[in-house]
Amino acid sequence: MAEQLLDNEAEALIRKVVKKAKQGNVPALRICLDRILPPRRERPLLFTLPELRSVSDATKAIAALTFAVAKGEIGPGEAAELSKLIETYVRAVEATELEQRLLALEQRFK
Repeated sequence: MAEQLLDNEAEALIRKVVKKAKQGNVPALRICLDRILPPRRERPLLFTLPELRSVSDATKAIAALTFAVAKGEIGPGEAAELSKLIETYVRAVEATELEQRLLALEQRFK
């Protein structure tokens, strides 16, 4: 029911917000600008992360993230998100290695 009421008044409400924004109403202006140019949730990161080929490479990658935060190239939140990717990579490699070792043991004892 509320959606239907809003749908019927959408055009009038939008016109009113635009009018208020043109008159200098800051909250109305913010609403309009957020629709035109929404806040960016993520941004591309321009720094070099060492290649991950083994679990031991994760240490170098974490060190690179820490250094990038210290230099101000990326924010701590971005580094935390990237470190989760590195952690996921490490878990995947460890799981793969464990599976290979188990398969080798099974083959040995058959």
